[in-house]
Amino acid sequence: MGDNCCSTQLIDGAGVLNVEGLEHFVKTVRLVECGLSYVVVSIMGPQSSGKSTLLNHLFRTNFREMDDDTVFEKQSALFALAISDVVLVNIWCHDIGREHASNKPLLRTVFQVMLRLFSPRKTTLLFVIRDKTKTPLEYLEPILREDIQKIWDTVSKTQAHKSLPLHDFFNVEVVALPSYEEKKEQFKEQVAQLRQRFFNSVAPGGLAGDRGGVVPASAFSFSVQKIWKTIQENKDLDLPAHKVMVATVRCEEIANEKLSSLTSNKQWLELVEAVRSGPVPGFGKTVSSMLDSSFEEYDREAAFFDEGVRTSKRHQLESKALHLVKPAFQAMLGHLRSKALASFKIDLQQSLKKGVGFAVSVRNCSQSAMLEFDQGFTDAAIKQANWDSHKVREKLIRDIEAHISSVRDAKLSELVADFENRLAEALMEPMESLFEAAEGDTWASIRRLYKSETKKALLDLSASLSELELDQETFNKIMGGLKDFSRNLVEKKAREEAGKVLIRMKDRFSTIFKYDKDSMPRVWTGKEDVRMITKDARAAALKLLSVMAAIRLDDKTDNIEKILNSSLLDSQASIEKGIKSSADPLASATWPEIPSKNTLISPVQCKLIWKQFNSEIEYAVIQAVSAQESHRRSNNWLPPLWAIAAIIILGFDEFMMLLRNPAYAFLIFTLTMTVLALWKQLDIAGEFRHGVISGLLSLFSKFLPMILSLVRKLTGKNSDHLSSSSTVSSVNTGAE
Repeated sequence: MGDNCCSTQLIDGAGVLNVEGLEHFVKTVRLVECGLSYVVVSIMGPQSSGKSTLLNHLFRTNFREMDDDTVFEKQSALFALAISDVVLVNIWCHDIGREHASNKPLLRTVFQVMLRLFSPRKTTLLFVIRDKTKTPLEYLEPILREDIQKIWDTVSKTQAHKSLPLHDFFNVEVVALPSYEEKKEQFKEQVAQLRQRFFNSVAPGGLAGDRGGVVPASAFSFSVQKIWKTIQENKDLDLPAHKVMVATVRCEEIANEKLSSLTSNKQWLELVEAVRSGPVPGFGKTVSSMLDSSFEEYDREAAFFDEGVRTSKRHQLESKALHLVKPAFQAMLGHLRSKALASFKIDLQQSLKKGVGFAVSVRNCSQSAMLEFDQGFTDAAIKQANWDSHKVREKLIRDIEAHISSVRDAKLSELVADFENRLAEALMEPMESLFEAAEGDTWASIRRLYKSETKKALLDLSASLSELELDQETFNKIMGGLKDFSRNLVEKKAREEAGKVLIRMKDRFSTIFKYDKDSMPRVWTGKEDVRMITKDARAAALKLLSVMAAIRLDDKTDNIEKILNSSLLDSQASIEKGIKSSADPLASATWPEIPSKNTLISPVQCKLIWKQFNSEIEYAVIQAVSAQESHRRSNNWLPPLWAIAAIIILGFDEFMMLLRNPAYAFLIFTLTMTVLALWKQLDIAGEFRHGVISGLLSLFSKFLPMILSLVRKLTGKNSDHLSSSSTVSSVNTGAE
């Protein structure tokens, strides 16, 4: 420290601390870089004991002698003890062993102050015996140590310090120097040797080897200022608490500097900006490196402060730094989740397009997506933080499951729609054909068709659903839904066809009425039995009505056909025979033993449809009868039979006489027409088809009513019109 620019007077005579000079000194000698490898040395001793001379030669300083007042001396002594690692105590050789030596009050003061200021701390007391005589140091040192111990024993102590020995507070060292005035060169030589001990003072076993209570060099200036301020304010100076306070302030400053440096770090700012746009490869490694750098710098600069404070402030720095980087980390996880989800969706779509099964595709793509996320998290993980991806990973799993559910639902909808279309194709046209034919076994055929196609569709659907790995409840629901769809389809088609029943009945009637058994169009020549043909055609139409009256998918028998026949066909025959029924079985809204939901056409509706049907086919019957009459007239060019008969029987003259007498002619005509009408009305030719006896009996039962009817009809009609009307009436009786 020979450079005068570094010689600084810390406290002037007025008690003012030279802060500017202290800061200049710290900066000039680069004290901050020393850490704990620096030593503060102070000197005290009786006035004019050569303190300045010793320091000037020992450290090449340039101290001037001072004549301070008592208060300042006490304050400066207290200040020196508070900041020093080594205290040089200058004593005269001739004072050793003397009861009233000049250094004894000073030592007592030092011990009292040290007990008040410190917890046990190894401050080195280096006693420098000045102007040593010929008495060897080996004899002087024990006497001095005995004096020191006596002073220690007489100092009043607190209960906590009462039993503590001197060496718990001090390392006592003793050196002797010859007189500077009398043996100057020898003095300088021994001072140089002592200086060498100071060069190695911070090494283990050195003069200041115990560094436990030392304030790190970076906080030296701040500590000095606080200590002097406390002394001036006459406060109790608790150096251990002061050490903690200094460590707290300085460590917090260091931590804030490192956090501020991290916040403004260009690399960090660029990383934050990049993370806003998407995932950044190597994010975790980069952030961990920046944090390591900040924490290492903190550890290096705060290494020599109180361990508890240093550790506490480091934890605070870690917490604040991690709080700073956490939003970017969470954004990274969000990007990783979105990226993994997008990859899953694309992979699943491509896998399904390639024909891979749904369950296999879901399993493989899910594993791939989760692996991608986990690898991304490993890359983004910050080693200083104990953060996991649990919540984000669960969110990704929920998102994947939601997409799987969505795709599965779409797949199910597509699959179910496909099978519904298949069922519709397999059932609709065959059913329409069966309803159009409408025979007695129509519903048996429909049941077989329905059961066969439904069973086949359910088996195929079950095989397709197995790839989707559905739970049993969902599986049963879908299978049941297709089964219900199939039944509803049949029922819907049946209701649709039931709405066409009148058209179907008329078509059925027309087919049978207008075409023979060889499907050839009928030519009404007069030989055809219009009445029987009409009866058969109406019966076929009524059978169709009975088929369409109700849904019969449950394979249960019913009496609908019998009821319709007895009420609509047989009742007409009964009416013709003069038999009247007391009850109308069709006067009801339901069929016996048929649930209302299975009713397509109610009994009362059947009755109304039958009435309308008969009304609409009447014209076709009349046309047929008229065609027969026209055919007979067109092929009949001879005179009328009655005329031919009259000529043959009576002769030409008699015939001419009848012509001259209209009354006779009218009577003969009336008798002839009556015979012809009876022949037609009674269907004599038809009755005798089953035998003579049965024919006679049948004619006998019809004869009298028919005669009366003919008499009424013949009244007021001309002969030609009477003949035509009688024939049509005979055919249409059963159609009314």
